Amino acid sequence: MALNYIFIFFFLAAFVVALIKLIVFGDVEVFPNLVQSTFDMAKTGFEISLGLTGVLTLWLGLMRVGEKGGIVAAMTRLIGPLLKRLFPELGKDHPAMGSIMMNVAANMLGLDNAATPMGLKAMKQMQESNKSKDVASNAQIMFLVLNTSGLTVIPISVMVYRAQMGAADPSDIFLPILLATFFSTIAGLISVAIYQKINLFDRVILAYLGGFALFIGALIWYLSGLPKEEVTIISKVVSNVLLFSIIALFIIMALIRKVNVYESFIEGAKEGFSVAIKIIPYLIAILVAIGVFRASGTMDILIDGVRHLVVALGMNPDFVDALPTALMKPLSGSGARGMMVETMQTFGADSFAGKVASTVQGATDTTFYILAVYFGAVGISKTRYAVVCGLIADFAGIIASILLAYLFFH
Repeated sequence: MALNYIFIFFFLAAFVVALIKLIVFGDVEVFPNLVQSTFDMAKTGFEISLGLTGVLTLWLGLMRVGEKGGIVAAMTRLIGPLLKRLFPELGKDHPAMGSIMMNVAANMLGLDNAATPMGLKAMKQMQESNKSKDVASNAQIMFLVLNTSGLTVIPISVMVYRAQMGAADPSDIFLPILLATFFSTIAGLISVAIYQKINLFDRVILAYLGGFALFIGALIWYLSGLPKEEVTIISKVVSNVLLFSIIALFIIMALIRKVNVYESFIEGAKEGFSVAIKIIPYLIAILVAIGVFRASGTMDILIDGVRHLVVALGMNPDFVDALPTALMKPLSGSGARGMMVETMQTFGADSFAGKVASTVQGATDTTFYILAVYFGAVGISKTRYAVVCGLIADFAGIIASILLAYLFFH
């Protein structure tokens, strides 16, 4: 529903601003530019979607190999002790625990197709033991905030779009996204824990979160003391080594489990074309809306206003051009994706704005969409503090993305 209003707003705002330009300022080119932008962006949306086919086919094939090789099950065992303490009201034998662990593991690997069905199953299993059927339980809120925080180890979709938009190294945002999504998840987790009075000083929780936080802190401290050129080189090398190591791990685990790697790859790869085709109408719709919004000058008015405010506050304004992606992210995944693509197309995939937008896109998930889908699936209308905690996670992820982009790319 949110995307419907955003879509309408872009067109109507563009029309009003263009009308003012024509009548008040005599700009006779504004409406021809608006109409031309609809054709240009429709063509761009189709070309991008078509170009995504190859990379999507590759990664969906690799992910199917990893899935059959047991990587999701392995991650489930790895994070199980932590999740049991974050969902105390369920207990270790609750049927939802398995689905929750599978969903979190699949999300971390970027397996959206596997994560969503598991997530819906977990919600329905938790709903069965929920005493107030129209009110979100503590466990359901914790589960959804973990989902909206967007904890992802492999940001496949962002790298795919960067490759399609001509980035010199599509994976250069791997480390910044990994760090930013960590801060987003921690912020969401802490906010829910405060509401639910979960003891974050439990030995197991401290071991997981404390250990990871120390590692992240040490990494940022080390990188912040290096020249920018070295940080860029380290990010490039480490990102690509980690990514290819993960691919090798998928294949090795599949071999150990005697999975036919080639056939599994082909099975997953077949989804690549169908996924790319499904993206076309959504991407064209949002890109055309953004195109007229920018062609009318409305986007420039908005961004310039924010830029002047940032400068007045004595801050560096270079990140401002990526703000449309950040503002759209909590509302709509496809809308934010369109904003990211449009930013890379306007300023370049390897521009600072393009890299900030890419990092923001990978750092958090779509809070309102996820809450609507998951709560709607089980008929919950009273979401309590879920929106607040989800937005706290989004805000933390966006701020971290901007700061980390300055560390890695500026």
